Amino acid sequence: MESFEEIADEEVPKEPRIYVSQSLRRLTREILATKTQNCFTQTKRTEITMIQIAFSIGLDSIWRFPYLCHRNGGGSFILVYFFMLLLFGIPLLYIEMIMEQWLRVDNVRIWKQLVPWLGGIGYASIMVCILVSLYNSVIIVWSLSYLSHSFDHPLPWNECPLVKNINVTDLSCLRTVSHQYFWYHTTLSASGHIEEGVKALVLHLTLGIFAAWFLLFLIMITGLKVSIPMLIFSVFLLYILLLCLFIRSLFLEGAIASLRRMVTIELSAWASLDLWRQAGSHVLYSLGLGMGTIINLSSCKTGGSNYAQVASLMALVNLVTSLLATSIIFIVLGFWAATSGHACVEKGVSKLMKLIDDGVLPQDAKPPENILLQPPLDYLDWISNLPRHLQDQVIRFSPSCSIKAQKEKFMEGPGLAFAAFSQVVSLFPASSLWAILFFLTLAVTELSTLIRILEGIVVPFQNSIFRNYPQLLSAVVCLGGFLGSFVFTSRPGSYIMSLFDDRLVPLTLITIVAFQNVALAWIYGAKRFREEISSELGHFLWSFFTFLLCYMTLPGLLALLIICLIQLYQRVPPYYIAWNSSVVSPPTLPVVAPPGPHCL
Repeated sequence: MESFEEIADEEVPKEPRIYVSQSLRRLTREILATKTQNCFTQTKRTEITMIQIAFSIGLDSIWRFPYLCHRNGGGSFILVYFFMLLLFGIPLLYIEMIMEQWLRVDNVRIWKQLVPWLGGIGYASIMVCILVSLYNSVIIVWSLSYLSHSFDHPLPWNECPLVKNINVTDLSCLRTVSHQYFWYHTTLSASGHIEEGVKALVLHLTLGIFAAWFLLFLIMITGLKVSIPMLIFSVFLLYILLLCLFIRSLFLEGAIASLRRMVTIELSAWASLDLWRQAGSHVLYSLGLGMGTIINLSSCKTGGSNYAQVASLMALVNLVTSLLATSIIFIVLGFWAATSGHACVEKGVSKLMKLIDDGVLPQDAKPPENILLQPPLDYLDWISNLPRHLQDQVIRFSPSCSIKAQKEKFMEGPGLAFAAFSQVVSLFPASSLWAILFFLTLAVTELSTLIRILEGIVVPFQNSIFRNYPQLLSAVVCLGGFLGSFVFTSRPGSYIMSLFDDRLVPLTLITIVAFQNVALAWIYGAKRFREEISSELGHFLWSFFTFLLCYMTLPGLLALLIICLIQLYQRVPPYYIAWNSSVVSPPTLPVVAPPGPHCL
C-alpha cells in the first residue's frame, strides 16, 4: 500500500510548485525594480528642485532686487514686481520647464525643432548667458574681497582707515559712513567718472577674477557635481544667516520706520515707465527666463503637475529671499540716516573726549566747546585745520557715521548690498566669524549660480561642435570669460557693470522672451503645443493655459518691449552712480559720448 506521502506527491506534482515559485520571484523583482525606479525619480525631482531654487536665489535676490527696490520707491516696486511675477513670470517658467521634458534637447536645438526659421533664439540665449556670466564673476570677486578682509580684527570697514602717502588728509570717510567709503575706496578703488576709461586694472580685483575663472575651469573639466545634502545645506545656511542679520538689524535705531518706508506705496511712482521696465525685466532675470538655463536643468521626466508646483515654489522662494535681504538693507539705510549729521557729530565728540581722558589722544585733539551748537560742516573744517598727525588720528577714531548728510540719501547701485551687510555683521559678537561665514556663503552661492549659467553656453556647443572635445570647450569658455571680465576690474569697472546690468541685459532678455512667446503661441500654435504636451504627459493641461499663453503673457512682454524702445527713441542718455568723495551720496552722471564721429 502506498504511503500517505507518496499519494500526496502524486496528487500535487512538484513542477507546478516550481513554476509558481518562479512567477512569484519574477513578480517580486518587478515590484522591487519599480520601487527603485520611483525612488530614483523622486531623488532626481528633489535634486532638480534644489538646483533650481539655489540658482534663483543666487542670481539676483541678495544684491540686485534690493537696490532696484531702493531706487524705485520701495513698496511701489514690490507691488509691480509681484503683479508681473504672477502675470508672466510663473507661467513662462512653467512653460520652459515642460518644454525640455517634451523634446529633451538643449536650448538651441529646441527652437530649431519647434520653429526652424527662428532657431537664432537659442544663440541669442547663449549671448545673454555670456554677458551675465562676465559681470556675475565680478560679484564673486567682490564677495572674495570682503571675505579676505573678514579675517582682520577689528573689521577694516568699521572705522576710517589711516591715510598714508598723500599730502592732504582724506576727509571723505567722514562725509559718509565708513562702510560706503570702504566699498568705493578699498574694494573698488573707484574713479570719479566712467570717462577715465580702462587705463589700469585694480590688482586685487584682477587676481580675484583669475581665481574665480580658474576655479570654474577646474569644476567644468572634472565634472564635479553638488550633492543634494550640500545643496540643502548651502540654501538653508544662507537663510539662517539672513534671518540672524534681520533679527539683529531690528534693534538698530529707526528700524521700524525703515520697514514702514519700505512697504509704503506711492501711486505717483507707477507713472514712471522706468519702474515698470525694471520690475518686468527683473522678473525675467531673477527666474533665469530666456537664458536657456531652466531648459538645461529640467532633465528628469517628472510630469507636468510637478513642474507647476516647482515653478510656484521657485518663484515664492525667490520673492521671500529678495524681501528678506531688502528689509535688512532698508533698515541699515534708515540707521545711517538716523545717525548722520548732528547725531554723528555728537557721537564723534563724545568718543574723542573719552579717548583724550584715557590718554589715547593728546589734549590738542579736543574739539571746541561750542562745536555741538554749530553746523556739522564746521566740525569738518575744524578737523581739516588740525596738524597732520592729529588729523590722521581723529579720522581713524571717528565713528562709523556720516557727518555730512544730504536729504538722507546714501549710495545706490549693486554695491549697496555689500556695504549694508558689512554694517550688520560688524554688530555681532565675534564679528569676524560672522563676516567669514556670510561672505563665504555668498561667494559659494554666486559660484554655483555662475556654473548653471555657463551650462547654458557649454551644453549646446558640446552637443554640436565640441562633442569630442569637452575639455577644450571648457578651456575656451573660461579663457574668454577671464579676458572679457577684465573691463570690470578697472577703476570705472563698477560703472560699466552697472550699465550692463541696467540697460543691455534687460533689453536683450525682454526681446528674447518676447520672441519665444510669439514663436510658441502664434507660430507653432498654443493649442497644438497644449495637445502634444498633454499626450506626452498622459493628461490634459490646464484649460486656461492657451488663453494665458496667447492673451496674457504675450501682451505683457510686448508692453515691456515697447517701453524699452520708447526710452531708446527719447534718446535719454544712460546714467550711472559715480563715487564722489566730497558728498555723502554719489551723484548720478550721464554717459558722455567720446569725441569724434558718432551716430546721432
